[in-house]
Amino acid sequence: MKVNVIIEKDKYGYYAFSPELEGCHTQGDSLDEVLENIKEAIQLYLETLSPEERDDYLNREILTTSLEVNVV
Repeated sequence: MKVNVIIEKDKYGYYAFSPELEGCHTQGDSLDEVLENIKEAIQLYLETLSPEERDDYLNREILTTSLEVNVV
């Protein structure tokens, strides 16, 4: 099962969340740690859902991109 994950990094560490699974987020000191943590968080989250709910939650298309903007 594939789940979208967004990872952010700042000076304090890494933060990850799944946009489809509201409230499913975690943090870690390294990229490897946050990936391991979010995988576990997603597995636990999905275990609480019925098969129908899983299909509903994970049947969304999420697109990300970067844009250049001019700031004056």
